[in-house]
Amino acid sequence: MARQSINIGSSANDGTGDPLRTAFDKINDNFVELYGSDNDINTLDANLDVNTFAITTGVTNGDISVTPNGTGSIKLGAMKFVGTTMSSDDSTQITIAENIQTTGTMNVSGATTLATSLTLATGATVTGILDEDNLGTDSATQLATQQSIKAYVDSQVTAQDLDFACDDSTTLSIDLDSESLQFSGGTGITTAGTGNTVTMAIDGTVATLTGSQTLTNKILTNPTINAATMTGAVAINGITLNDNTIIANESNADLELDGSGTGHTKILANATVVGTLNTADIANSNNITTTQLDADGVRLKDNKISTFASNANLEIVANGSGVIDMQSAMTTVGQTVTGDLSITGKADVDNIRIDGNTISATSSNGGITISPNGTGSIVLNAGTISANDGILGISTALVQNTLFMSRGAKIQANSTNDDVVLESNGTGSVVVDQISITDNKITTHVSNADLQIDTDGTGFIDILTDTQATVGSAGGASALPGQPTGYIKIKIGGTLRVIPFYDQA
Repeated sequence: MARQSINIGSSANDGTGDPLRTAFDKINDNFVELYGSDNDINTLDANLDVNTFAITTGVTNGDISVTPNGTGSIKLGAMKFVGTTMSSDDSTQITIAENIQTTGTMNVSGATTLATSLTLATGATVTGILDEDNLGTDSATQLATQQSIKAYVDSQVTAQDLDFACDDSTTLSIDLDSESLQFSGGTGITTAGTGNTVTMAIDGTVATLTGSQTLTNKILTNPTINAATMTGAVAINGITLNDNTIIANESNADLELDGSGTGHTKILANATVVGTLNTADIANSNNITTTQLDADGVRLKDNKISTFASNANLEIVANGSGVIDMQSAMTTVGQTVTGDLSITGKADVDNIRIDGNTISATSSNGGITISPNGTGSIVLNAGTISANDGILGISTALVQNTLFMSRGAKIQANSTNDDVVLESNGTGSVVVDQISITDNKITTHVSNADLQIDTDGTGFIDILTDTQATVGSAGGASALPGQPTGYIKIKIGGTLRVIPFYDQA
């Protein structure tokens, strides 16, 4: 069904627009076409929400399925998804610009080209595969082919030489068939051989673990020192220990204290910070006393929490399903709330109070004004509108345009047998659709329009008024005058008729 448009006429209340019943019937048809039921495939389903450039499901933990019809595919730009296959309509190559992590098996049916290197879980990074029989390239990142390894091993077997190098970079070669290898000691070291064993010994010029020697200008690599006593300034890998001060050796260098793994750096005594303290995370079970604390864009000073970046927002967010619990009264200026606001208990806004399902004024004898903006309307969707004091007043100052009520809605008195009074102000009239009621007179509110009185179904128009048995000039009702006093023009069933009338006796 196509969208039905409501005829609103050329101007306000000119009588050329759709009647109220016809207009609302079109509105209902449009809503049925738009929403329908949960099983209608051509309407919006309440389980799917399209809002703020996002498609979400209204069902908690619900999936969103995009399913083509038949052999159709899902297309996003030039990308196409058919079942579990991803392809491209306008290129022979699909580029994924981010890292890829797969927990299953990766099968590659075609050739694989690595633009940089191959890195496995452990070991060196491989950057290429070389085919060199002599394995002349000394590389920790190049692999050799099977043919190169075999050729190199075959060539080495025929040499039968022992090549070695000394600390002074001298390279020696021993022919295992004709030469012998000699071990000679140096300063403080002697050698002796017994059987197949060569023994090396040291003399008193060499420091031992149990001896007492003084070491001067010595470099210790990865030593373990137990219960050492050091005097004077001690330089250790970029820092200097001098009396009770630890200083970084390099100019303007940072001094860092770091725990191992998940361990923390603990300061057991009182700590005093002179200057600015810059830190990422602070875990502290005791109090921190400072005149100002800046932490990742947030500043704590005096009794204020603020951002120290210009024009930055200050956000207070609870973790997970936690809530922000304000324990004391809160005063806000220019508060803006985005999203849903849930309040348990009453809410006072200026002179308006919302408590349970009641909206009331907090000021004594204060009124409540509901005023739309511009050409906006006030829509009351309740089936019944009740007034506790028996009077429901709707002024034109409060309702600028139209008061809409859902089909079947009623305006009724709050108590049994009470009247419902619709009363205009001053010389005004009560206008219902295109009918005007002024004092005890019912007229059409549109110029030159007919006034129609119609019943529903097979009902009749029942006029309850006084009757009489005689008429003027002729006496009894059975002997009417030959000429009536006049004729009343009235339409019956849409056809204009005339009904004679007589003077009262």
